[in-house]
Amino acid sequence: MFSTLLRHVLLFVLYGVLGLVIGIGSYYVLEMNKRPDLAAWHTAWLREDFQSEDADQVKDLAGYLALEERLFAELDRKVYHEVDAELASPLNRYWAGSAVDWRTHQPDWNRTQILLPTGTQRGVALLLHGLSDSPYSLHALATHLQSQGWKVVALRLPGHGTAPTGLLDVRWQDWAAAVRVVAKDIAADSKQPFLLAGYSCGAALAVEYMLAQQQGEKLPRPSAVVLVSPAIGVSGAARFAYWQKIFARIPGLQKLAWVDLLPEYDPYKYGSFAVNAGEQIWRLTRRINEQMTALASPEGVQGLPPVLAFQSVADATVSAPAVVDSFYKRLAPEAGKELVLFDANRITSTRPLLRPALFSVRDNLLKGPPLSFDITVVSNASADSNEVAAWNRPRLKAAVGPQALGLRWPDGMFALSHVALPFAAGDALYGATAPEKEEGVPVLYLGRIELFGERGLLQVPEASLMRARYNPFFPYLLMRVDSFLSALPVTTPLEKN
Repeated sequence: MFSTLLRHVLLFVLYGVLGLVIGIGSYYVLEMNKRPDLAAWHTAWLREDFQSEDADQVKDLAGYLALEERLFAELDRKVYHEVDAELASPLNRYWAGSAVDWRTHQPDWNRTQILLPTGTQRGVALLLHGLSDSPYSLHALATHLQSQGWKVVALRLPGHGTAPTGLLDVRWQDWAAAVRVVAKDIAADSKQPFLLAGYSCGAALAVEYMLAQQQGEKLPRPSAVVLVSPAIGVSGAARFAYWQKIFARIPGLQKLAWVDLLPEYDPYKYGSFAVNAGEQIWRLTRRINEQMTALASPEGVQGLPPVLAFQSVADATVSAPAVVDSFYKRLAPEAGKELVLFDANRITSTRPLLRPALFSVRDNLLKGPPLSFDITVVSNASADSNEVAAWNRPRLKAAVGPQALGLRWPDGMFALSHVALPFAAGDALYGATAPEKEEGVPVLYLGRIELFGERGLLQVPEASLMRARYNPFFPYLLMRVDSFLSALPVTTPLEKN
């Protein structure tokens, strides 16, 4: 009798839990389906984009560019020409002639760009942009390197620069394969330095490439690696994206394939974000962790090229602690490993509203146990000044500083966001001030927008406009990159495995 009663209780609990799960799942699906209808840029299947399987036929940069040309012609046919009249808007990048239709602007930074130095070539640089971005996110660094004598290739990664639908089925292996095709072409036969630089997801791809070469894969060895807001660690919730993608294949549930369905008002970055994109960056970070583990020795991972990284302590997109704990602290104490952290503004009037833990990072790193890498923290020069200084701690030594930088926090800015680091204050789209209007040229400005009115009235998400979109300390970032690269020889023989 007792066993029968227990069985009934267990069945009751099981059915109750099952009913609760079904109820929550049904509510979630209903809420997701209340979002805006899918448009052509959410549904068009772009067949001409590069996949890892294409590496057998697309063997060099010229081949990649030829495929890219066909891709953008396909984009015109399947997306731009299919925009319904009711979706025509000056803030829709897929409406021909809108203020954010940047196809007519030259150069078109949604595509792969090749920048040649005007004088003697110093080396070759391969730049990799972030997730849902385009090469525009590294255009300031690209043009600077060009001015310093570098031949620069700013690569458009598969799934990017076209329409958000490109991220529905892309795999991180497609991105990595594209990086390898271009790197082998531009660097394999050169005796000049090879610089590999990346932002966010692009930085993670640069790390994956560097570690794969160190493991023995036959790839051109980078002479130096520069990382901006590297996506070394992301939310573990992305691991559940696979199941959401599965349910999204059910007719009527296609909206489940999207984390966000937002207006496409940014000419160089998708507003809508595919579930698959989050899953792929999570899988890429797992791949990096596996590589680091395989290369580990009692002293740490040894023999890597010089690495310089820039990271904001307030980054809400990727894990700032992971850059320190999951990457730099696992490296052997060798020269050439440098990390620059941008601290939060310590005297902003909004400090009481900010999380206290934000302000403990500087002291923890500068005063904690010895570190196996060089670290610099850009922070307030004093307790009562918006001027910033560089607090430096060489590897295995005590901290020194501060060193004045001649830069200051802009009024009202309390931290640097993930998306701010690679953009200069003078950027026409994301910078500190709106550009002057030119006759006949539509101008959009997404930088420092003052929002003071009532909530719920904007066509675009208010939270995204609150994020800092430019880096007031970008001159220091460029100075550190130049100093880092100055240690490279004028020419260097290619190292192969």
